[in-house]
Amino acid sequence: MTEHEPVGIAVAQFAPEADTEANLFAMRVLAERAVERGASVVVFPEYSSYFSNPLSEELVAHAEPIDGIFVGSLAGLAQELGIHVVAGLVETTTDPARFANTIVALSPQAELVARYRKQHLYDAFGQSESDWVVPGDLDEPELFDAGGLRFGIQTCYDIRFPEVTRRIVDAGADVVLVPAEWVRGPLKEHHWRTLVAARAIENTVYLAAADHVPPIGVGNSMVVDPSGVPIAGVGTETDVAVGFASAATIAQVRAVNPALRARRFSVVPRSD
Repeated sequence: MTEHEPVGIAVAQFAPEADTEANLFAMRVLAERAVERGASVVVFPEYSSYFSNPLSEELVAHAEPIDGIFVGSLAGLAQELGIHVVAGLVETTTDPARFANTIVALSPQAELVARYRKQHLYDAFGQSESDWVVPGDLDEPELFDAGGLRFGIQTCYDIRFPEVTRRIVDAGADVVLVPAEWVRGPLKEHHWRTLVAARAIENTVYLAAADHVPPIGVGNSMVVDPSGVPIAGVGTETDVAVGFASAATIAQVRAVNPALRARRFSVVPRSD
């Protein structure tokens, strides 16, 4: 493998509003700050394009296609700053009553290089996301390359299902990016930190997880290394944290902890 400089990965934490233009402005400010701090990949939260709580027909009405204004604006921002931008989109579907909870990745060439539609909907802890969201198909993971590393994407509640991350890593990801809207509640901050670290440890990869700030989200966006150690993070404020990922660190961790090579099970989608 060709040696590369470590890749700066930013988790950009804010509270998306019911105003796409305002969200894009906030994202620009955070992306510029991330670049100043050394980032070449910037991860924003789930529902970055538009958010209101609770979920309702309002989000359906403000859903956009992949080639709509929001993604086009992010593509322009990625090209202008020379970075990869990853963020959550409320996407239109063929179902007039529901939308797709989609993550998009845009390259410095303003190209859509990967997308992911949330596979496990948040029908837990008193919530019912499936009332408003169409679950994503169990397609093969879409990855993109940046700085000599391969990046995969998944969303929020999916992190409670270890097979989702494992499948992305099996496809070749060195880093898994997790845009989220991790709702606050009893022990939820503890769950968030534990699950992010666990997915990194068991897969010996970097995880970068970006959440909404309180009062709805828990904040605590972070970049975690392949040993499960947080190397960058934000508390509960709107801000950016940048962690640096390298292929050398992944190789060192896997030499000591060959969990992927030693495992005896594979992950396959359920047919029902």
